[in-house]
Amino acid sequence: MSSRHTWSTTTHDWSVDVDRDHLANIRARPGEYAPGGVLHLILEVLAYAVDEAEDQGGGHATVTFGSDGTIEVTDFGRGTDTRYDHGVTVRKPVVSTKDVRFFDRPHPVLLADGYARRGMSTVAALSEALEHTNRRTDHSWTGRYEHGVPVTELLSTAPTDHTGTTIRFRPDTSLIPASPLTADDVRATIAPNKFLTVSVR
Repeated sequence: MSSRHTWSTTTHDWSVDVDRDHLANIRARPGEYAPGGVLHLILEVLAYAVDEAEDQGGGHATVTFGSDGTIEVTDFGRGTDTRYDHGVTVRKPVVSTKDVRFFDRPHPVLLADGYARRGMSTVAALSEALEHTNRRTDHSWTGRYEHGVPVTELLSTAPTDHTGTTIRFRPDTSLIPASPLTADDVRATIAPNKFLTVSVR
């Protein structure tokens, strides 16, 4: 495969691993980029599961609230695109750079809470910790981030019997106020979708 710097920009710019200015801008304006608080962050993650389900003709996702304040969103799609540059694994930079389809749109796409979709980097920038686990047919890996900046290399994980993506994040309560969000709140807000079913627990 050719060098990553010649790869076409799809949803993200493959030539950039981390856009620190972009992440800092989100952290400086949390009320603008996540006006719905934690619920909005969950919807940002689920939007990618909807994209995958629509592309594949159907799918399922789960949202799990952890006792430690973390939230885990898992889908069972194809997994996040991963490429190789001269034998080096390159993760699609969905977490640490802007989603060019949505971030600067003059007429934004709205999520189910009525607020603009910006992309996964919003979730990462406003989370003190985020773990991205990727399961594809040829390999699986996980990576950890703090406020959107990678703090680990890609670590291989044991093969599983299904593909998909898991985003596990803990919102930074100094940026996103803690809220008594319940599973029922999430269920009530998720927009009906003929392609994706969602379980909340």
